[in-house]
Amino acid sequence: MSQYEALSLYIDGEFVSGGGRKTQDVINPATLEVLGQLPHASEADLDRALSAAQRAFDSWKHSSPMERSAILRKAAQLSRDRAQEIGLNMTRDQGKPLVESVGEIISCADHCDWHAEECRRIYGRVIPPRTPNVRQIVVREPIGVCAAFTPWNFPYNQAIRKISAAIGAGCSIILKGPEDSPSAVMAIARIFHDAGLPKGVLNIVWGEPAQVSDYLIRSPIVRKVSFTGSVPVGKQLAALAGAHMKRITMELGGHSPVLVFDDANIEQAAKSLAKFKIRNAGQVCVSPTRFYVQEKAYDQFLDIFVGALKNIQVGDGTAQGTEMGPLAHERRIGSMSAFVEDARQRGATIELGGNPLSQTGYFFPPTVVTNIKDDAKLMTEEPFGPIAPVVKFSDTDEVLARANSLPFGLSSYVFTNSLQTATKVSNTLEAGMVNINHFGSALPETPFGGVKDSGIGSEGGSETFDGYLVTKFITHV
Repeated sequence: MSQYEALSLYIDGEFVSGGGRKTQDVINPATLEVLGQLPHASEADLDRALSAAQRAFDSWKHSSPMERSAILRKAAQLSRDRAQEIGLNMTRDQGKPLVESVGEIISCADHCDWHAEECRRIYGRVIPPRTPNVRQIVVREPIGVCAAFTPWNFPYNQAIRKISAAIGAGCSIILKGPEDSPSAVMAIARIFHDAGLPKGVLNIVWGEPAQVSDYLIRSPIVRKVSFTGSVPVGKQLAALAGAHMKRITMELGGHSPVLVFDDANIEQAAKSLAKFKIRNAGQVCVSPTRFYVQEKAYDQFLDIFVGALKNIQVGDGTAQGTEMGPLAHERRIGSMSAFVEDARQRGATIELGGNPLSQTGYFFPPTVVTNIKDDAKLMTEEPFGPIAPVVKFSDTDEVLARANSLPFGLSSYVFTNSLQTATKVSNTLEAGMVNINHFGSALPETPFGGVKDSGIGSEGGSETFDGYLVTKFITHV
C-alpha cells in the first residue's frame, strides 16, 4: 500500500506539526493498526488560525468570482486525479469499502464544479423606487470568517461542501475535521494549497471537539458556524452561536422512515434498500432506519430483504469483494449491541445477525429485527449502523402518523406505483428530503438539509450560499 497521509495542522498556508503538541493515534478500524499521529491545536494555534482567516477575508471578500471559480475548478480536477490515493487512505482510517471511498472523492469533485459555477451567479437586485430620483439596490456580501465542524462518516464529502461554499461566497474558513478519520481533510488542504488558494482562506485544525468548537465559536472573529453531526451536539453549538448572534447551518441526525406500499415493485424495493442500508455500514445520516411495509407485501419484502443482506460480504474495506466494512469505532459495537438487546427484551425477533463478528476489527453484521414495538430504542433513536427494524402497517394515514411521530426530519423514502399515494405522502411527510422509488439526495445541484431536530438550513442547490452571505440594502438619491 502507499504511505498513509502525513498529518498536520494547516494554518495560514503552512502545514504545521511537531513542536511538542499533543497528539493522538489514528486507528484502522478493520485491523486496529496505528496509522499515524494527529497533532492537536494549542490555543496559540487557534489564535493564529483566527488571525490568518481574518486577514485573508479582508482581501478575499473583494476577489473576483472568476478567480474563486478557477480555484474551485482546479480543486475539482485535483480531486479526480488523486481519488485513488485519497480513497485508499480514507478506507484505512474510516473503514468503508474502497469503491465507496473512491466514489465519494469523485462525486465531491462535482461539488467543487457546482460551486465554481454558482459563485459566478451571486446576484443582487434593483428595487423600483417610489420617487424617480431614488435608487434602491440590494447586494449580497460574504458574511466573514466561518468555523466549520465535520464528521467522520463522510470525511471528504462533508468538508468539501462547507469549504466550497465558503470559498465560493468570498469567505475564509477554519475547519475542524474528524480526528478519527483525518486523512481526507488533510488531502483537501493539500488540494486547495496546490490549486493556488491564497494563504489563510482555508485553515485546518484538530483537537478535543468541545474545546476547539467552544474557542472558535466564542471568538468575535468568527461570524458563521456550520456543523454536521449529532442532534445533541448540534443543539449545544447552536445555543452557543445564538448567544453570540452568529449565523448557523446545522445538518443533524435523523431516523429515516421507509414506506413500502403494497402496489410497489417489492422485489426492486427490497433489493435496492438492502444495498443502500449497508452503505458505509449504515453509518449514514440519511440511511433508511425505520422500515414500514404494508401488510400484503410484508412477507415477500422481508424474505427478499433478509436474503439480500444475508449474502453481504463483510470485511476489510481494502480487500477484494468487500461490500461492507467495519464500524468506525469500538464504541459503535457496544451501541449496536445495546439496540439489539433492548429489542430482544421487548420481545422482538432477530431475523438476521445481532451479534458482533468474532474477528479482529470493529465488525458488526447486517441485522434485521421484526415484531418490534414503536417505543423500542431502535424505533425511536437513530442506530447509525447496519440494523434494520421491519414492521407492518395497514393504511396510509396510520403509517404517516408513525413516520412523523419522532422529532427528527432529515430524509425519507417511499416506494409506491400510485401517483395519488406518492403525492399525498410527499406532501405530508415531515422531512427535508423525500425520495420516491429511488435514492436521489445529496447531489450538488439539490438542497440537502432537514427539518425539526434534524437541522437548520441547507447545503447544495441554489440555496448553497444562503448561509454564507448577508443581505445589504443601499439607497441613494
